[in-house]
Amino acid sequence: MWKKLSLVLVGLVLAIALPRTASAETTMEKVARTGILTVGTRLDLVPYSYVNDQNELVGYSIDAINLIKKRLEEQLGKEITIQVIAEEDFAERIPKLVSRQIDISCDTVFTWERDRFVDFSVSYGISGIRLAVPKDSPLSSPESLAGQRIGVTPNTVVEQTIKVVQPQATLVPVQNLEEGFTALQEGQIDALAGDTVILAGEIARRESDALMLTPTEPYARYGVSCMVAENNSSFLNAIDYALVKMMQGYVNGEPSSVEMVGRWFGQEGIVDLPPELIRAFFQSIIITREQIPLAEESPASSAGQ
Repeated sequence: MWKKLSLVLVGLVLAIALPRTASAETTMEKVARTGILTVGTRLDLVPYSYVNDQNELVGYSIDAINLIKKRLEEQLGKEITIQVIAEEDFAERIPKLVSRQIDISCDTVFTWERDRFVDFSVSYGISGIRLAVPKDSPLSSPESLAGQRIGVTPNTVVEQTIKVVQPQATLVPVQNLEEGFTALQEGQIDALAGDTVILAGEIARRESDALMLTPTEPYARYGVSCMVAENNSSFLNAIDYALVKMMQGYVNGEPSSVEMVGRWFGQEGIVDLPPELIRAFFQSIIITREQIPLAEESPASSAGQ
């Protein structure tokens, strides 16, 4: 998962990138000039961003990117093409944003350390930290984790959370989901800690009846956002507008927004999240922004205002 960049690496990235970008065009200007929105993303994160059986790049974050694309087209008055840059590791994202190799990267957790180098959009999804375990596992409470072998990706929010939840747990480093699930199924670890949505998506992808998520309530919750290069307020405004409009549509029961979210989350989605949880989270984001009209008002409806 989200591997934190070392300060040394980030310092090197900034030293290289800043002289070239100090007087460079903004991301909005670049998109307007080229007609291309460059997106950095993983290709294996179910249900955020992954290649399906038809060899199509799909997912909740991909749908969000398409909404952002539509908003940019409205603002710039031209057709925008999405260019995808595949990422093998989350640690690649911030250097690529700082050096302007990519314009945006989503399905990312805000941290104060990351915020020193990039800017974040509003959160458009909710997740948290849970464990993937065998179905007969007794692990759940923080106390039950003492002395247990918990797989974690080093230098991540997940690792930090498990250290706080149970300092006496034995943390076993795994480099990625594939390695972690293999270690779990072979009995090398007792549980695999991770983002609850990504863990649930991976279990669904594997069609595994032998695994489950625990506990019912995550050890920690957080929002999922997009990252952009710093000092791009117009671009970030367009992103936030598109995301808030989608969330407002879901809360108001607007069919296309409900269908979009429901493809990935809920009883008919890949990850079974309660609709009331999604709605409450979206409302907590919407209330911090001006309400967006979901349909153009007719002259008659606005004449007396």
